[in-house]
Amino acid sequence: MKDYLALMRLDRPVGTLLLLWPTLAALCMAAGTLPSLMLIVVFTLGTFTMRSAGCVINDYADRNVDGHVKRTAQRPLATGAIPAQHALWLFLGLITFAGLLVLFLNRATQLLAVGGLALAVLYPFMKRWTHLPQVVLGAAFSWGIPMAWSAHQANAPAEAWLMFISSLLWIVAYDTEYAMVDRDDDLKIGVKSTAILFGDLDRLMIGILQASALLGFLLLGMALGYKHLYYVGLTLMAGLFIYQGWLIRDRQRDACFEAFRNNIWVGVCLLLGVLLELLIGSRSL
Repeated sequence: MKDYLALMRLDRPVGTLLLLWPTLAALCMAAGTLPSLMLIVVFTLGTFTMRSAGCVINDYADRNVDGHVKRTAQRPLATGAIPAQHALWLFLGLITFAGLLVLFLNRATQLLAVGGLALAVLYPFMKRWTHLPQVVLGAAFSWGIPMAWSAHQANAPAEAWLMFISSLLWIVAYDTEYAMVDRDDDLKIGVKSTAILFGDLDRLMIGILQASALLGFLLLGMALGYKHLYYVGLTLMAGLFIYQGWLIRDRQRDACFEAFRNNIWVGVCLLLGVLLELLIGSRSL
């Protein structure tokens, strides 16, 4: 059982939280207040399930290369602790459960969910074809945002796609930090990433991506008519991005991984800024 939990990353919830916070923020933005308990439950369970499914199919695709990378050498499929066929059955079970969750949502959101599944399946193979797999991951991780808006409004308005793009830029930044951890190993085995593509410009590009994401979130707040506490959240996010830039200054593996993990708090700042704006800031107008 321990190996299966590790395969689904249920023992390491960092990636799930990185997915969950902006998705919940999108639900609140779309609702203009706290969303219904049903939607919170469906999207939370869906986030955990699809994150786990994505990890399973990722490890299946990488089962023959993970053993050559220091960080991933002990993954269950790389060590043979779990047969590859079992991983495929587990993936099928997870996406089936996710499909059942989607039945509680409207038709437009169900159709969007199909696109999210396609991105989740496509991502693990992109690192063999392009140096931009982080862009595909950004799209996959951000797909819950237009789904959240659609679940409320039966469509994804311009604000949803602005948030989607902002989230995608943020994700490319933090997944580049993540890829910096594995860059030396990836170069040896031929796996591609933005960390390799950017080379010596990696820190500059991460900063540009983070600044662009912040600008997008700023424009989103303005489009939604936010006036107060949301921007406090964005200010805290900016401070965390500066801290991450300091962490990766020497490109040390452990520091780059810590910078990646720090993005959990970036998501917390985003969600809290939205909640405080909607529940407290609007009352002070």
